[in-house]
Amino acid sequence: MEKQIDYTHQNLEQENEGIWGFYGVDKEVRMPFKDREVFYFVGSAVLDNSCCSRNNLNYAKVPGFIVEWKYLKTEDLMDVSKVEPIRDKQIQKEIRALINKNETVSQIHF
Repeated sequence: MEKQIDYTHQNLEQENEGIWGFYGVDKEVRMPFKDREVFYFVGSAVLDNSCCSRNNLNYAKVPGFIVEWKYLKTEDLMDVSKVEPIRDKQIQKEIRALINKNETVSQIHF
């Protein structure tokens, strides 16, 4: 079993600015996978502060298998879930294929 970690959820559809542009989380998904449940979120980024051009990017990020869903709140009232990161490359490949069937994203990160 992998080490479990706390994941602090981001506010949905809140725009976050960086030196290269901005990004946000559009939705969170709990997806059944074999006898477990995978948590991933889908977001979008706009790269508009670069030298070359403006680019849009849709992505998915997989924090891991859900251990405890939104079991805690931070001082800022952000939800926290306990997850188990997915390090196994074969399992990542299978999950990546499922996400690609359900989402229109150009990148998937674990």
